[in-house]
Amino acid sequence: MAKVYQKLKDHMGFLTTIILIILILFLLLFNRIVFLIGPGEAGVLYRTFSGGTVTTRVYEEGIQFIWPWNKMYVYNTRVQEVPHDFDVLTKNGLKIYLKMSIRYRPEYKLLGVLHKQVGEDYANIVVIPEIENVIRVLIGRNTAEQVYTTKQPLLEKAINGAIEEIAQRYVNVDDVIIKRMKLPDSVEESIKRKIRQKHRADAYKFRLEREKQEKIRKRIEAEGLERFRKALTSEVLHWMGIQATIDVANSQNAKTVIIGQGKEGLPLIGSLPLEPFNQYPPKSEEEMTKDQTEPEKEKPHVPEAVPTDEQGGNPTGLPEEVKQP
Repeated sequence: MAKVYQKLKDHMGFLTTIILIILILFLLLFNRIVFLIGPGEAGVLYRTFSGGTVTTRVYEEGIQFIWPWNKMYVYNTRVQEVPHDFDVLTKNGLKIYLKMSIRYRPEYKLLGVLHKQVGEDYANIVVIPEIENVIRVLIGRNTAEQVYTTKQPLLEKAINGAIEEIAQRYVNVDDVIIKRMKLPDSVEESIKRKIRQKHRADAYKFRLEREKQEKIRKRIEAEGLERFRKALTSEVLHWMGIQATIDVANSQNAKTVIIGQGKEGLPLIGSLPLEPFNQYPPKSEEEMTKDQTEPEKEKPHVPEAVPTDEQGGNPTGLPEEVKQP
């Protein structure tokens, strides 16, 4: 033990030098040896002397130690958003301006493959160009009016196709939001005018259909009233009079009962006719006109009888002194 201690004492200067060199190298290469992977991140290791990119392992959050000759690439695995705007031509050569926002995130388990085949700038290499290309192709097959009037289903179809294409490149696209779509002012105004005219035509058709239904309703109502008029026989009117009398008798208010007209003589309030309506048919227009135009016949003049007395003397029967002025 003493011999070992003596040897260490003899080589203390050399050992101290070695330790100091290691510490200095560690400090100098600290950023290449120790990696802190933060929350929502993952690491991909590149081995310089043993196989290159590691595709079978994804380094998780926390502190990771590697050899200084290797390299660690840190990726953001959270949902990210990138804005993008561009111009696209329609089938008839009109320019449409689109402004959109893309939400995406890398496939966690395939992060090593994504790094090896695409790289860190995969958003500008895969995501944006793929979505832009699909939208250009789909809109280029339609006119400006078709794009304007059916833009929601049309763009959804294009976006779904782009998402399927990007998923094969180890990237998940959560959503593509179209924030703005602008057509040339003249085209947009023309399309709006056509849409307004179409809505007016539809409203006019609706009014015509409503009037037809109202005509049918009124005809049915008139037929019902005619049947009801024909059904008002004397027996029905008699029964209605009895019901009205019972209602008046059962009421709690003070009442006055008046004998109704007609041969039945029911005690009714008012004068409810008990004869059928068609017993006295109304006069025709010719009869009414004849009554108005035909003058009344003059009655023959009958002289009034002159009073006389029994002797036939004084016809007035007044005294003589009264008779003479």
